Amino acid sequence: MNENDEAVVLMRIILTGGGTGGHIYPALAVAERLQECHPECEILYVGTDRGLEKEIVPKRNIPFRTIRAEGLPRKLTPALLKAVKNTAGGCLEARDIVKSFQPDVVIGTGGYVCGPVVLAAKLQGIPTMIHEQNAFPGITNKLLARFVDCIMVNFEESKKYFVHKERIAVTGLPVRQEVLSAEKTASLAYFGFSEDKTTLLVSGGSRGARSLNRAMVDAYPELLKYPDLQIIHLTGKTDYEDTMTALVEKGIDVAQYPQLVIKSYLDEMQYGLKAADFCVGRAGATFLAEVTACGLPGILIPYPYAAENHQEYNAKALVEQNAASMILDKDLTGDSLCRSILSLYQDSENRKQMEAQSYAMGKRDALDEIVRLVEKQCAK
Repeated sequence: MNENDEAVVLMRIILTGGGTGGHIYPALAVAERLQECHPECEILYVGTDRGLEKEIVPKRNIPFRTIRAEGLPRKLTPALLKAVKNTAGGCLEARDIVKSFQPDVVIGTGGYVCGPVVLAAKLQGIPTMIHEQNAFPGITNKLLARFVDCIMVNFEESKKYFVHKERIAVTGLPVRQEVLSAEKTASLAYFGFSEDKTTLLVSGGSRGARSLNRAMVDAYPELLKYPDLQIIHLTGKTDYEDTMTALVEKGIDVAQYPQLVIKSYLDEMQYGLKAADFCVGRAGATFLAEVTACGLPGILIPYPYAAENHQEYNAKALVEQNAASMILDKDLTGDSLCRSILSLYQDSENRKQMEAQSYAMGKRDALDEIVRLVEKQCAK
């Protein structure tokens, strides 16, 4: 190539994250935006053959490799010895994958699989990045943060748990474009709802939240006295039948209430988010990123068995900014939930203030900021 020829910069990137959708979907969002901005970009996703990533990633036509990786039990048992053996094997597999692919940067989004892959890249002198979705960081990211080049976080509150503050960038969590672009009028029409009424979205996530569904069932006799309160209740696929049965047992015929829509799941979640004026739900990072991107005030019920209780930390981050209120799962009853819902429904002034605070917390440009930081690392 002579000096007048234009050099083509080929970005080669390894993404790694697994176990749960909360670790996988942010990585996929980054992959898709990188490919939009840099069509020549080559991406490899490294996960395990036991996590959800094995099912999800190949469907996106992204090259996928696996290594052995798992958490280490805290007691000296045969299971610990097996886990140590698998982890050691996974480190060797990660080393070989990184050496063969020769990435410009390696990005970890959480889960045990990140450890061996990010460490292998660091030992080979390759720039490394991690993204932490929760207000209280997971154990893998807390360990990796000690030596990676860039620490991207979703919550400002998580910065205090990391040693190297100068490496931290508060990017937020990528939110799907369809959520940002959906319009309220069309979203309300999707449910057959009126623009002149107040709309509540209730969602426990794709798997549902049994305690939340039970509390809603107990709250409905009072809530349904308010015809101007429109409710979208997503029960989750596993709890839909039980929820509908419980309503029948309470003498509630859903068909008699046009202001109530109950579904097991909503593929077009953007319509639920944009139709709503406020919401009730768990405090997972993805849900909160979408809620704040839309500026929805929330009543949050953190999942009590989340790793390291991170959902409660997530919820507190919004509560402290007056973007949401919180009910602990142990305190959740039909009465406590009903009172919280009616309080927010009837106090439009407070709801507007919380809406503004929620919107201010939203990171609608998170994906572009993450891509910018990746480009910066690749240019090193």
